[in-house]
Formats: sequence, structure tokens, C-alpha cells
Amino acid sequence: MEYNFREIEAKWQKFWHENQTYKTNNSDNRPKYYILDMFPYPSGAGLHVGHPLGFIASDIVARFKRLQGMNVLHPMGYDAFGLPAEQYAIQTGRHPEDTTRENIARYRQQFDRIGFSYDWSREIRTCAPEYYKWTQWVFLQLFHSWYNCDKQKAEHIDSLIAHFEQEGFNDDLHRYLTGDIEHDLKPFSASDWKQFSEKEKSDVLLNFRLAYLSEAWVNWCPAMGTVLANDEVKDGVSERGGYPVERKRMPQWSLRITAYAERLLSGLDTIDWSESMKEAQRNWIGRSEGTSLKFQLDGHAQSIEVFTTRPDTIFGVSFLTLAPEHELVDQITTAEYRNAVSDYINEAKKKSERERQADVKKVSGQFTGAYVLHPFTQAKVPVWIGDYVLAGYGTGAVMAVPGHDSRDYAFAKHFALPIIEVVKGGDLSVESYDAKTGELVNSDFLNGLDVKAAVRKAIEEIEKHGIGKGKINYRLRDAAFGRQRYWGEPIPIYFKDGIPCPLAENELPLILPQVDKFLPTETGEPPLARAANWKYQDKYDYEWTTMPGWAGSSWYFLRYMDPHNSTEFVAQEAANYWKNVDLYFGGAEHATGHLLYVRFWTKFLFDIGKIQVDEPAQKLVNQGMIQGTSMVGHVRVERNAGEEEKYILLPPGKAIKDETFHKNYLIDFVEFADGKYFIDQNGAAKTRAKEATFRNYHLSADRIELTPATEKMSKSKFNVVNPDDICDQYGADTLRLYEMFLGPLEQHKPWNTNGISGTYNFLRKFWRLFYDQSGNLLLNDASAEKAELKVLHKTLKKISEDIEKFAFNTCVSSFMIAVNELSDLKCHKRTILEPLVIALSPFAPHIAEELWSKLGHTTSVCLERFPKIDTSYLVEDTFDYPVQINGKMKFKHTASLQDTPAQIEAGILASDEGQKYLEGKTPKKFVVVPGRIVNIVV
Repeated sequence: MEYNFREIEAKWQKFWHENQTYKTNNSDNRPKYYILDMFPYPSGAGLHVGHPLGFIASDIVARFKRLQGMNVLHPMGYDAFGLPAEQYAIQTGRHPEDTTRENIARYRQQFDRIGFSYDWSREIRTCAPEYYKWTQWVFLQLFHSWYNCDKQKAEHIDSLIAHFEQEGFNDDLHRYLTGDIEHDLKPFSASDWKQFSEKEKSDVLLNFRLAYLSEAWVNWCPAMGTVLANDEVKDGVSERGGYPVERKRMPQWSLRITAYAERLLSGLDTIDWSESMKEAQRNWIGRSEGTSLKFQLDGHAQSIEVFTTRPDTIFGVSFLTLAPEHELVDQITTAEYRNAVSDYINEAKKKSERERQADVKKVSGQFTGAYVLHPFTQAKVPVWIGDYVLAGYGTGAVMAVPGHDSRDYAFAKHFALPIIEVVKGGDLSVESYDAKTGELVNSDFLNGLDVKAAVRKAIEEIEKHGIGKGKINYRLRDAAFGRQRYWGEPIPIYFKDGIPCPLAENELPLILPQVDKFLPTETGEPPLARAANWKYQDKYDYEWTTMPGWAGSSWYFLRYMDPHNSTEFVAQEAANYWKNVDLYFGGAEHATGHLLYVRFWTKFLFDIGKIQVDEPAQKLVNQGMIQGTSMVGHVRVERNAGEEEKYILLPPGKAIKDETFHKNYLIDFVEFADGKYFIDQNGAAKTRAKEATFRNYHLSADRIELTPATEKMSKSKFNVVNPDDICDQYGADTLRLYEMFLGPLEQHKPWNTNGISGTYNFLRKFWRLFYDQSGNLLLNDASAEKAELKVLHKTLKKISEDIEKFAFNTCVSSFMIAVNELSDLKCHKRTILEPLVIALSPFAPHIAEELWSKLGHTTSVCLERFPKIDTSYLVEDTFDYPVQINGKMKFKHTASLQDTPAQIEAGILASDEGQKYLEGKTPKKFVVVPGRIVNIVV
């Protein structure tokens, strides 16, 4: 009977579904183990072979932990709100809900086919009202909370209101103003508070709420009609679609993640994540210690506040630079420079914050015509604007010390501004001296001090003069939460007399309404403004922006614990049992997006007593990327008057203009010969018939070589490989094993089908340990030989150790070695093969289930226990001695490690090999080094 993977895999997938084999209970005497995958966004393209890599790895661990006797929670769902479905809806008019439902069905089909052991009874979809009801509920908890810096935790806003009613608000309470506060909050008394209008009280509280509405600088994408988070913008364009993004000030809902900056930093020391991941978050949070410092504007009542980590260099300040968006720029710019400043600001808007930070080579700026007074010397200091200063970091203003900061130095050199040395140690004619060591000079009361002492002295004098104070600053910005989109969770807020009012919890969910179009209104309002008769109590406008895509993914790990609860977001009993994720698989690209937000929400829910943990995942593993191979052609562009452009394909190295195109190398019009890829005239003709983007390409010869490029698998690069095709040809178990066999889990690796047949043949060879080619069962109940037991227990030990280390590629190698060795031993014994089937089941569950049933079992192999390892079989009692004759190694001789040198000598002399190579001669010398080597001289 041949290994028929099609029948076997369909049979057992049906069995698992009908018997709910992987369903998990919340109450169990076994130790719990919660393993989670970052759930996917269900795109219309379905999965390609790169997607299952992490899913297969997590599935192996989940199955292994079950075999170890643990109660395993291994759920799956869909991150189903998002921009791609909305863009498709705009193009086609189809509702995102319909296309999302279809895409989910496609994903589920593929998941089932690969044989994942998910508990599908816990499936969640972030776009389902019964799910986003609780996302809205979390938002309301954030809205009703503030961060008490004295207690270092969130509290209900009522405790702050009580403080205002009793004591009002004074300067000391500014320590509670965490986050992106755009202006100072003026002190008020308790009696003032009681006299405030409802609107005034609301405005004050918005400065403290963890979910708040304010005027903020945002990444505005005109083409998409929406705000984007910093992590959704790459090099000045939207990560999805590549549309230009500009900085714009507008009303924006935000979450005060900055209140948790220090806890997000310190919490990294308590979790088992990679150092690279932790470092990415540390850099994004960007903690720095320094001081605030005020520079009085000359001729204006206001002052400009800066934050600096180098107050020791205060006497080296030769200019101030403001962010182009700084709120004072318009007020202080003189008439002489107003047009130039306006032009510069318009140009700066075209760049994202990330692009402005990254562009260190290009120097740009504009003088405003304004001056500030140096706080100690009272000298006039010019005020410039420059796009290297960000409105969202610190105060949006920088005291420029070109002698000791490389970026200020470049700016000063470019605009011929003074460069003052205040720390000895460098040559300012060549470059700035940025080192934090040296003696202070030209610095009044700081002269002669070293840098560390000067920092302390400068802060002391700054505070003494009342012009600033020491503080800690963070690069982390509050999370922009509102999106000018349709396909997202409605924010449960309505507006009454200009006041944002929360819905009551019993009014949730606020259902996403129907709209006639998925575009902004003609007046630029978000798509929800199109909804007919969509008002609170039929008279108050709801909030028209929706939540970002990351809202639903910031707490989903908790909902899996209790997915069908209609009265709580998760029952206390379930939350207390599962606590947090023991092992989380996902991509490193989510370091400063999802993984930061989910940590923030977890800490908040911990603060308000809803869960017992303040970190979502104890261990995180980042799988690498399976890359595709694209075919790159070199192109010369011809433009003749009155004719359409032609793209002429040239041999490699002959391109006049370095443009390329990508084609899918799996399609038959790409020819492979002698290790190279080609396209000929016939292939190009087929391509033009199939691909509109190829219709203007022409070949410069009969056959043109194409260059293979390894890069991210993507539809846009035409290098996607569908896992369905692999399952059709080789089976799901082969796919699972091969993806693990490609290399270490955490590394990127190119997809290459050259070795997949070897993995498939391994499964066939494993099958033949049970059946001969005529379909006769070879299994027998004979006692196992020592050599067979050694193979078994060596393999079991290696597999159990390497799964714990996520070294899945070496696991697959070990199985292959074991099968080869057992085949050589002609082993068909139940005592050996039965435990091997259990051990293989996490990797290749379909064939394992089939063979387990053929072994006579009626229950699933998934419900078994991992075989016990007997290390006594791993103790070596023999050694293969290399035998050298006259200095040359001739053969190996196996002898017991207990044998004496005399016994080893006698055995060699009596052996066939010994007699063959000695040719009847008597050795002059016979040296045995026990456990190492034998040397014979004849």
C-alpha cells in the first residue's frame, strides 16, 4: 500500500473537525500552556508559503506540549478591520464586510488543509460586533481613567475630579500632565473648578484622560483621506499604497501611552524577548534625562522652552531652532521673513517625522527674524526653524550648540552661524566635539568643571533662577487613535454642545452604520458622516472617525480565553487561569506597533483590576521570513515622438537606464537552463497576452537572460508561491516538514523547491517501515535489538531538546537519520515504531494519525504522551577504532570499550580486514590508545 497523502490528509482533517480534537477547557487539572500566533489580516490573496512558517512552528510546540500532558490553549482568529478591504470597497463598491467574510473563508480553508491544531471554537473576528463591543468597552475605560504619577497607575477620573473639587489645580500637579500636552494648563482653585461650565470642565479633563481629544500634529495622507500612525509611514509615504504623507494639525483622538513610558521600559527586563526586540522598543520610547530651560523672546511676552540633555553647554548656544510646526512660529516671524518661512513650512509638511530624522546629510532651515535672550548672558540669540526638529519630541525647540552637536554644527556651517567652544577636547575647525568628557571653558560659572560636574551645576543654577528644572523626557509620542476611515470600530462617543460624551456601557456595541459610499464627504468629513440618521438619541452627532487597525489586536489574547462571554470582556476565572501568553510567535516588524500597544493595554487593564498580569506574553519568538525569487530583466527605455514608450529587454549589464521589472519565475514562459533563467520571444508573447504591465516590453535578442532576485514574497513582485500547490503535489505534512527544514526559524531564507522532494521521500520511506510495496503490513511484535533502541531513544532525546530550543530544522534532520538507520536495520517492530509515530506527530500529524490507527489505536495520537526517554541506551559501550598501518588509516575495527589492549589486538589480528591488510606479516609494533586509535607498524 503506497503512501496516499491526499486520502490520508482529507480523512484526518475531517476527523479532527468532527471530533473537536483540539477543543480546550478553561478548567483542567493539568498545567496550562498558552501559545499564540499573531493573527493574520485576511487579504483576498490568501496565504502564500511564507505565511505558515510561524504558524507551523507554533503548531509543533502546541502539539508537543499536549504530548507532555499540558492543557494547551492554541487559538486563531482574524484581524479583520483595516485599510485594504476599504480600498477595495472604494474601487469596486463591494462592502468590506462581504469581502472580509469571503477572505476569511479562504484563509480557514488553507489553515485546515495544513493541519493546524487550533481550537476553532474560540475563533474571533475583530470586525464582529460581539467582539468590537469589548474593544469599545476598553476605550471607555481609558476615557474614564487618568494616570496618577504618585501611585504610578491608572485610576478612575472621579478621583481626579474629587481632588479638583477639594484643592483645585496648581503648578505641582503638572507632574500629572503626561503625554502630548500642546499647551500649559493654567492653575485654578477649588472654587474656580466649581464655577467652570460643563464645557470648561470637559476641556480640563481632556488634559488628563488616557483617551483624549485634542489638536495634534498627525501624519495626514490626502490620497487615502486618513491619519496614519508613525509606524504606518515609511520614507514619507504610506506603508500601504506608497502615497505621500504630510504633517497636519487637526482634532485627533489619542491614547496617552506616554504615561506608561517608564513602565514600558522597565517591564522589558521581566520578559523573555530577544534583545534586538527589546532594544527596538527602548529606542522607540527614547528615555533621556536633562532639563527644561526657558529663553525669553525679545519683544514678546512669551518664552520658548527647550529640553536639553546637555545643560553644561548652555554658554555654547548660538541660535535656537524650532520645529516648522511650532505654535509660536507664526507669532514671532517678522514681516521681512514671512513668505520665506511660509514656503519652508509647506515643504516640511511633505516629509514624515521618520524621514526628517533620517535625512542627516541635507541641511535646510529658515531664519524667522526673531530673537531670544540668553538666560544667563542676556545676549540676543537668533531663532530659526529647521525640519530636523520635531514638534512631537520634547518641546519642539532646540537650543543649538554647534560646537558640541554634529547636526547643529552642520546647520551652523551651512548658514555661517557662530560656533563656540565650551568643552575642551576637539578641533572645531574640522567637526563638532560631541564627547561627554572634557573641561568646560568660555562658560562663566561652569569654567574648569568636568562635564558631569558641569551638568549638575548647570541644572542647579537653572532651577535657582527659576528658568527651568531637571526632568526626564521620552521620544515616545501618544498614539494617534482616530482614523478618517469607514472599515473600523466606531468610537463610542457623541458630541453634545461641543463636549465629547461617552456612551453608557449598556449602549454598546455602537454598530458600524451603512453608508452610500466609502469615501470622505464632499466637504472632507470622514465616511461615517455619510451615514443617514446616525445620531445619538436622534439629535447628537456621533464621532465620525473610527479606531485604528491595532485597536482590536491590543487585547485579543484575552478574548481568546473567554470568546463567547456576552457580559464581560473576559471572565475573572478564565483570566486568572490562563494569565498571559506563555509563548507568542510573530514578526519582528511589529516591535514598535502592535507589540508596544498590546503591552500598554495590558498594563492599563492590570491597573484597573481586570487582569492579574501586566505583560501580555512572557516569551516572544520572531520567526524569519521566507523570501520569494523574482526574475529581474534589465531595461532600456525608448521614447520616440508620437509613439508609446517601449521597454527593451537587454542582457544583464547592458541596461542604459537602471530600471527593472519583476516576473513570476514559476510561470512557464520563464525558461531554466544551465543554471540560468531566460525569456524568449514565445515566452514574451505569452506574457504580453497575460500581463498588461508587460505589453510594452520587447526583447533585444531571441533569448534574454533574467537575473534572479531574492526578496520579500509579495503579489507586487510576482514571486508568490501558493501553499495549496505544494499540498496538491506533495501533501500538507511535506509542506510542514519542509518549511521547518529550510533553516533556523529566526532567519530569513529563500523559498526553493529543489529539496522538497527529499522531504516527501522521507515520509514515503517512513511509511515503508510499516508497509511493503504490495501493501502488506510489515509490523511485528518482536523484541527490539539494542541498536534499534539506541536509534529510538537518541532520536527522542534530540527531538524533545530541540523543540524546546525551537531548532525545528535539526528535528527534521534527526527524523531523517533515524528512518535511514532503522531502514538499514530492517526494523519493523512495534516497540520502536509506535513511540516514533508519537514523536513525529507534532511535525507531520496526518501520516502520524493514519499510522497510529494502523497500529490498532482508536483514539487520536494527539492525546498520547510523549514517549519516555531511556538514556541508558545512549551510553556508548563500543568504539570504532581507526586502524593505521605504517601511518595510513586502512580500516575501522569495532571493539568494546571494556576490552583491554591485548583483547583489541587479538580481535584485529583475527578479523578479515586485519588479515587482508597485514598480508600475513607479523607486526613489529602494535599500539592501542584506548578509546582513540590503533597504530600498527609492519
